[in-house]
Amino acid sequence: MSVVILHPIRAYADTSVYGGVFDREFSAASRTFFAQARAGYFKRVVSAAVSDELARAPVAVRKFFNAARSGADEVFVSQKALDLQERYMQAGIVGVKWQTDALHVALATVAQCRLIVSWNFKHIVRFDKIGLYNAVNAMHGYG
Repeated sequence: MSVVILHPIRAYADTSVYGGVFDREFSAASRTFFAQARAGYFKRVVSAAVSDELARAPVAVRKFFNAARSGADEVFVSQKALDLQERYMQAGIVGVKWQTDALHVALATVAQCRLIVSWNFKHIVRFDKIGLYNAVNAMHGYG
């Protein structure tokens, strides 16, 4: 039996997922995500924010990211994303110290991603934060 994928899900993977490939705790999950993306389940979206953060990562992580970039949609930091990031911060979802986490969410939102893949359980993947991000998005016309 074969699976037909009509429309892959647009998925934004933040920095933690790329680094997770080489992390004992997250390697299996990260590798599974990238394998499923290669199989067509996901249309990966990468951003300059991920690229900038990974510039300081170990060589193996940077090489993996650069190889994984091919075939992904690349989004750039736009004024819309910066405005949405600021709205998240004004809503108190994250503070200035964690503004890059808010930028990841804003970039994924503006790029119309249906999901964000992240191992950041403090500022992105938390039930209370997800609801707040979604509320700000809804207030400003985003899905």
